[in-house]
Amino acid sequence: MTELKSSRLISILSELEPSVIAFSGGVDSSFLVYMATKLKKPRMIAVTISTPYIPEREVREAVKFAADYHMEHRVLEMRFDEMIRHNPRDRCYLCKKILFGKIAEFAGSMGYPVLLDGTNADDSGEIRPGIRALRELSVRSPLAEAGLSKDEIRKLLLKEGLQIWDKPAMACLLTRIPYETEITPALLKMIENAEDYLLLKGYPGTRVRIHGDVARIECMPGYLTRIINDPEKDQIVADLKKLGFRYISLDMEGYRTGSMNPENYTK
Repeated sequence: MTELKSSRLISILSELEPSVIAFSGGVDSSFLVYMATKLKKPRMIAVTISTPYIPEREVREAVKFAADYHMEHRVLEMRFDEMIRHNPRDRCYLCKKILFGKIAEFAGSMGYPVLLDGTNADDSGEIRPGIRALRELSVRSPLAEAGLSKDEIRKLLLKEGLQIWDKPAMACLLTRIPYETEITPALLKMIENAEDYLLLKGYPGTRVRIHGDVARIECMPGYLTRIINDPEKDQIVADLKKLGFRYISLDMEGYRTGSMNPENYTK
């Protein structure tokens, strides 16, 4: 079944007009870029947005991936839009509209009529404000159209021998901050530096959620016991405090999406 979906994806990409791929550097959009390069189809370009709430590491990894697989690539710098300065509840919708509006503007200037993204079949089956924004902008999602799930995409990447097959999911840094909180560059950088530090310490995919001066660490499955028993735990706490946090807490539930949503606080 997965191979059939992969063939369907190839057919979809083969029939496309000149296209711009919104390339975050995550697993899904990386797979889309990789498949496009395998087709060697002319007039297809990947575009990555660089803005304060997207980790610099993600942008660097997108640049390297595009270069490794010879995909034409552009990085578009974008300032922090005032519409999301206070992290409103409709942030995801507004953010998608802003980011993809910027990419659509670029696509139009280059004469590319089609804009693609890495939404997969799992994403399209959920009610997400960001998906609504993509539909309003007529963004096509070839992975979802082919019926490919996240798990199937990872399996195909593994089969192709790409090391990113098990790369943890990533989300913008705004998801680490409570709604209706003023966003500052210093706050974003503090969160980014903390997560980069924990990655270097061997905890990939860790989220550092911020509540005032408290850092709430959400570990991926399998890392909770490890970080509790880490012989460097005291040093990790001390180093995170140096970044600007007063208290360091470990969330016993571990990583989960939507944990900053108020309705999930008591679940």
